[in-house]
Amino acid sequence: MERIRHITHTNKAIADEAKRNWDSIAKPLGSFGVLEDMIIKIASIQETPYPDISKRIAVVMCGDHGVVAEGVTQCGSEVTAECADAIADGRSNINAVAKQYGIDVIAADVGISGKVRSRRVINKKIASGTENIVCGPAMTLEQATEAVKTGIDIVGELKSKGYKLIITGEMGIGNTTPASAIATVLLEKDVREVTGRGAGLTSEGLERKITAIEKAIKVNRPDRNEPLELLSKIGGYEIAAMTGLFLGGAYYHVPVIIDGVISAAAAAIAYKIEPVSAEYMLASHCSEEPASLGFLKMIGARPVIDAGLRLGEGTGGVLLTALLDGAMALYNNSHKFEDTGIERYVPLK
Repeated sequence: MERIRHITHTNKAIADEAKRNWDSIAKPLGSFGVLEDMIIKIASIQETPYPDISKRIAVVMCGDHGVVAEGVTQCGSEVTAECADAIADGRSNINAVAKQYGIDVIAADVGISGKVRSRRVINKKIASGTENIVCGPAMTLEQATEAVKTGIDIVGELKSKGYKLIITGEMGIGNTTPASAIATVLLEKDVREVTGRGAGLTSEGLERKITAIEKAIKVNRPDRNEPLELLSKIGGYEIAAMTGLFLGGAYYHVPVIIDGVISAAAAAIAYKIEPVSAEYMLASHCSEEPASLGFLKMIGARPVIDAGLRLGEGTGGVLLTALLDGAMALYNNSHKFEDTGIERYVPLK
């Protein structure tokens, strides 16, 4: 974890230059909203006033959860392996959406309990699923640390291959349960405030989920100020690996997009480990899951899509990429005040 200590702030001078570039475009100041801020952020991360996001990839971390035994899901853990196979072979939801926008997709097994059949699934397995958090810790501290390191390493590998933008995705049946448990602790909220129906639980299933989270917190007593320990007690392997993606983005200077509530939970933990890492994150959307907005507010990230999304796999992050492409087109190609007879706008005081 030595790399985390070497994370630095993004380049403010480049950010200022990118802001001046936006303000030189013949349009009302700030009129492309949060998308202007995101392009400025990407410029400051890449340390160039003319950033490049042409080569991008969605990284889908996959893992299983022992808490599924508590009846907190509609389907069993065997579905995680099936979906990982589909993602790796290009047959899943994320692949269909990503293909539309020229985005590559990879799936990594960091903790799947079932048998993965596709040879295209990247084997980064740390264990065959977490333990049941109702009964004790999800994993050891060493396992959680290894999962985070795995995520950081993947960013380094992808940067060496020329990738300029990473979208975080996940696949793990039952993972909204640990995400809600993490939200309860990190956001200091009542369990019911931050726990949703996940993939579509019945009212009875939702009550089982709430009860399981309450028991897990009572048994494990996670500390919000010890984020790695919190991960090991009530997290998941895919959540820990995504935490590593966010920290790796900060270390290797690659912007990383937050997808839904699971991704946001990982981003929040990365922020608790190293607050500067938030400077390298972009929030795509606000998930239907109630914990999502709380996580994003915690790290100071403003999502640009509010569409009731809750599909996961990185699909919301992919949609943000389409908006970023539009913003980049405007930033790079639109006419400037100096090239027209339009009077330059003056900032409001």
